[in-house]
Amino acid sequence: MRIANQSSFSVAVVVALLLAGCAGGPVKRPDVPMPQGWQEVASAAASPVSAQWWRGFGSPRLDEWVENQLAAGPDLTIAAERVRQAQMALRSANSSLFPSLSVSASSSRSRSDAQGSAPTDRESTSAGFSVGYEVDLWGRIAAGSRSAGAGYQASRFDYETLRISTTSTLASTYFQMLATGERLALARENLAIAERVLGIVEARFRNGVATPLEVSQQTTTVLAQRTALVPLETQQRQLAAALALLLGEVPQGFDAGAETFAQLRVPAVAPGLPSDLLERRPDLAAAEADLVAAAANVHSARTSLLPSISLSGSGGLSSAELVSLTNPATSLSAALSMGLTLFDGGRRSAQIETARSQQRVAVESYAAAVRTALKEVDDALGNADVGVRQEASQQQTVAQAQRSLQLAELRYREGADDLLGVLDSQRVLFQAQDSLIQLRLSRLNAALNLYRALGGGWENTAL
Repeated sequence: MRIANQSSFSVAVVVALLLAGCAGGPVKRPDVPMPQGWQEVASAAASPVSAQWWRGFGSPRLDEWVENQLAAGPDLTIAAERVRQAQMALRSANSSLFPSLSVSASSSRSRSDAQGSAPTDRESTSAGFSVGYEVDLWGRIAAGSRSAGAGYQASRFDYETLRISTTSTLASTYFQMLATGERLALARENLAIAERVLGIVEARFRNGVATPLEVSQQTTTVLAQRTALVPLETQQRQLAAALALLLGEVPQGFDAGAETFAQLRVPAVAPGLPSDLLERRPDLAAAEADLVAAAANVHSARTSLLPSISLSGSGGLSSAELVSLTNPATSLSAALSMGLTLFDGGRRSAQIETARSQQRVAVESYAAAVRTALKEVDDALGNADVGVRQEASQQQTVAQAQRSLQLAELRYREGADDLLGVLDSQRVLFQAQDSLIQLRLSRLNAALNLYRALGGGWENTAL
């Protein structure tokens, strides 16, 4: 009676553990409410994001560089190797689903020479094989394979995210270099204007009309303009060197081409619907793959409470001759083994709780990534809209400042006003022109940010 009770208790324990171990449950995905539309409105002439979005800026040089970077960029090459490492990890995990087979062979000869007896020679030759297979009754190995597969997919999505990031960084650096070149050209033009006005002031001084103070004031303006050229020239060289590094080239002697800032276009981008964003951004796809991996890790950890079952078999031939299997003796064996850890001080329970915690982190990270993506798109749309209006207003400011300087120079030349009006008009014009270039650069960067926030035309081919 006691034996029957013990057997029933053992069966009940195994069944309970089986139910506990196999109840992995579906993958938990957070319910993030998606808005019906964007707060900011895109341009009516906007176009959907293309997979080759960089061509919308009208820069043949940038098109060439992006193609070179995507083909052999140093950062992307490193990321591609990480994808290969994840692929090998997946292959290693999948190999556990199959039996292992090994073969062995040996041949030996020994001689013993004991005192008082004749020498004895021994020869032997053997060959054998062995087969081992762990029965994945509870799905632990399959869960490990799912986790490795999700990790591989996540590494692929991370690679695509890096492609978009490095491409936009390359474009942004190039735009900044061209804008710096435009600001440098403008500063040189402003220096020429200041020098021309200085010539007028000196001529008036020689004729006794201007004062030494006016000559000193305009000379100060000329010197300030010359000083302003130095940091712009340095910044342009540093940006060219940064471009070389992004392209995997040596900065010294790098040729950045002869394109101008004025030839760049600012494309209008259509954002689509917010719900489409989940399928258009590789970083969100990577976060979802992390959810799958976390769920598989929880299931794998819970199956550690269940017994492991393994099958093994071996066979062999042996002979008492050297390098020969004449008249061999044969052997065959098969075994079924089961192991169950009864006490481990709470180690497996801690592993299960760790896996569950990691799953909760993956869930919250996914929800946070979705919310961040929605904000990034709205921010980029708002910056693009503000940039259009600011640039249009600044163009009018520059036009008025140019007219003011022309009138101030004319009145000063005719003696109707003093030099202060010319100096003030110069300062306003220089600042207005420089601000216009930087606003144009901000519009280009806003378009870049919108392309990046929308996933750069990426499509999930892993589905």
